[in-house]
Amino acid sequence: QVRLVESGGGLVQAGGSLRLACAASGGTFSRPVMGWFRQAPGNEREFVAATKWSGGSTYYGDSVKGRFTISRDNAKNTVYLQMNDLKLDDTGTYYCAASADYGSFAIRDKYKYVNWGQGTQVTVSS
Repeated sequence: QVRLVESGGGLVQAGGSLRLACAASGGTFSRPVMGWFRQAPGNEREFVAATKWSGGSTYYGDSVKGRFTISRDNAKNTVYLQMNDLKLDDTGTYYCAASADYGSFAIRDKYKYVNWGQGTQVTVSS
């Protein structure tokens, strides 16, 4: 059973930076795709970024392109989300998730992800 544990959330001023980490364990070979999603109160869970354990492909939601960077450390089974130039709208709970590889068309689809972390809160203040 794949287990995901997020860390690194917190309170930051607008324009600041945070780095989230997601430590994966328990059969990640069956979940080659790793994604980050976020959810603000009253909103749908939104795709943020994704990558794969093998290869260099990365994918981003439109609202974070150019500000967020997803990366991975295969030796540590950890995926990171570097968030720069944070905005008030970036506030929410950030979730790490794992999926089988259904191709690039599906990588933004939250329903394809079957393993989820508990979430870490990111709050951006003015």
